[in-house]
Amino acid sequence: MKIKFTLTMFFVLCFVSLKAQNKEIDFSFQDTNLSLDKRVEILVSQMTTDEKIDQLRNGAPAIERLKVPDYDWWNEALHGVARNGKATIFPQGIGVGATFDPELAERVASAISTEARAKYIISQKHGNHSKYAGLTFWTPNVNIFRDPRWGRGQETYGEDPFLTSKIGVAFVKGLQGNDPNYLKSAACAKHYAVHSGPESIRHHFNAEPTKQDLYETYLPAFEALVVEGKVEGVMTAYNAVYGVPAGASKFLIQDILIDDWNFDGYVTSDCGAVSGISNKLKYVKTAEEGASVALKAGMNLNCGGAFKNLKKAVKNGLVSEKLIHERTKQLFKTRFRLGMFDKVDNNPYTKLGSENIHSKKHISLAREAAQKSIVLLKNTNNTLPLSKEIKVPYVTGPFANSADVLMGSYYGVSPGIVTVLAGITDAISLSSSLNYRSGALPFHKNINPKNWAPNVAAESDVTICVVGLSADREGEEVDAIAALNVGDKIDLKLPENQINYVKQIAKVKKGPLVLVIASGSPVSLEGIEEYCDAILQIWYPGEQGGNAVADILFGDISPSGHLPITFPKNVEQLPSYEDYSMQGRTYKYMTKEPMFPFGFGLTYSKTTLNNLTVSDKKLKKDEKLEVTVDVSNTGSYDIDEVVQLYVSPINNKENLPITSLKAFKRISLAKGSSKKVSFSIAADDLKVINKKGEKVWYKGDYKLIVGNSSPGKLSEKLGAAIPQEAIIQLK
Repeated sequence: MKIKFTLTMFFVLCFVSLKAQNKEIDFSFQDTNLSLDKRVEILVSQMTTDEKIDQLRNGAPAIERLKVPDYDWWNEALHGVARNGKATIFPQGIGVGATFDPELAERVASAISTEARAKYIISQKHGNHSKYAGLTFWTPNVNIFRDPRWGRGQETYGEDPFLTSKIGVAFVKGLQGNDPNYLKSAACAKHYAVHSGPESIRHHFNAEPTKQDLYETYLPAFEALVVEGKVEGVMTAYNAVYGVPAGASKFLIQDILIDDWNFDGYVTSDCGAVSGISNKLKYVKTAEEGASVALKAGMNLNCGGAFKNLKKAVKNGLVSEKLIHERTKQLFKTRFRLGMFDKVDNNPYTKLGSENIHSKKHISLAREAAQKSIVLLKNTNNTLPLSKEIKVPYVTGPFANSADVLMGSYYGVSPGIVTVLAGITDAISLSSSLNYRSGALPFHKNINPKNWAPNVAAESDVTICVVGLSADREGEEVDAIAALNVGDKIDLKLPENQINYVKQIAKVKKGPLVLVIASGSPVSLEGIEEYCDAILQIWYPGEQGGNAVADILFGDISPSGHLPITFPKNVEQLPSYEDYSMQGRTYKYMTKEPMFPFGFGLTYSKTTLNNLTVSDKKLKKDEKLEVTVDVSNTGSYDIDEVVQLYVSPINNKENLPITSLKAFKRISLAKGSSKKVSFSIAADDLKVINKKGEKVWYKGDYKLIVGNSSPGKLSEKLGAAIPQEAIIQLK
């Protein structure tokens, strides 16, 4: 008997089928009483293999039948919520490093994540699920700033693994919050590993560090962020390490990150890096092979489109559906930890509103962070601070009235940007005849040779000249549009036209010349330093940079930043940029005298150190070291000081660092006051990395130095405190 099939019957069957499918779906993954692993397994096990593969890409589509919303993992928050509208702009990463203040770094990151949560809530309400509108931030950058030519060094916390670890861990804690059940936002340590330029060959080069350099320099910050900071994400680098692309390296991802450090977060590629495994690094022949080796090594997420090739890879037997299942589960652990599948009432971070975005509190914090990041490099005859009643001050230079120079790279958008000129204008007395002319273009010589600007210095009581670089001149390969070397610097000099302008001012100036340098990296001052009476390094100080500079110039705040990176005299002092050996690099291995040493920074007062004591001058394995020192402010200004403890091997037969920062503390000292500062150094921190890359207790004599700059005659010559020293013996 034939049955006549009608349109009505078709819809009935569809309805019955859909109803049956809905009954089959298990929504118990929404039950917060279940364990995280159980919830994730219930959800992901109901996805098809194709759906799982789609979830492994940064732009993950919605799965409506499972009530999984679409989500884009790509978000930035290097020094404020970036590329996502209105946000507070804090000092660039290198400036945060210059504060030597982990507590401040955590407060800054907490403010950023507060704004991020508030913006996310608003975006969700308006249906904006776009890139940069989420909660998984690819921050911080804890690569080591091993060579000052690297354009992206501004994103880092400097050249020292210990300082980078301390600031980085604090930043992660601020981003991720302290709730036992939910992440405020998800931080991500990048770029793992052995990655710091050159930008021009970052997609093609193969880093071959010694095992000693790998474990002494390139890995410690990543380990600290994973083990101490519990960072939720890790981004692999573009380059290869020991011949294997970082994103396909079982050694880096599975063996070290997951097995040794017990990492339980997600691993993402840098953007476009998975496709580079085959088409740039030529590690494998096909795109599906490239996607497969990355997945097998431990990668969960592909920023880009290369993981679409996993469908073909499964079909050809290159990867298993089981592995795709496991990699997908790890991603949903992060989304569950962010509370994306829970009722908003359960999550303390879902109550943050628009009043938290660019709030007065955050603006004030941005100003404080900028104040504490500024480094006073020179102050001949106490040129600074200046009187606010000075009669004829002159502000000049290509960046005196620039907003761009405050922002650095990976920035947000703020309606409250204060340039150096604006900050000075607001701070100085109304009785002052303040004058301003830019005088020079940022990077090119003036087209019109008739330039009166330098002559104004001849009739001014002080000339404040703001020079430097910007993220147009140094930065990522795709962003630094004025860079001469694909984002990197060719040398360490200021642009020639700026050098010439400073010299023109110096020839005619009536009063002192104060040089204010904005940059994300060391700038050589050979040939112009001697013309300057005072020098301030302000980095890229964020939206409140102008106010912070004025606060320093006029003495409302004493400068307290310290250099997180050595300032060489010139590029000739540096090894080859392409060479990843640490020999000759950074304060730990550099034997040539630089212009300004790591850890250096003056105040408006005078610091003295006395009465160094150590708990035991002969230490056995597993014995910690207790150190105390008296620190006094013998000058006439209230200051913040950074007390630094270094350890140097006396008989160095194992190619160890010349000296190493082992502890630091930032303290406040009222004028005329003293404080006893204590350090507790764990036995594990007294171990060294040998040539095999092993962490060992290396017997012998060591010099322990406590000061306010890295040890050396240059520090003292430039005005650092005379350090206290002791000899200890590891038995």
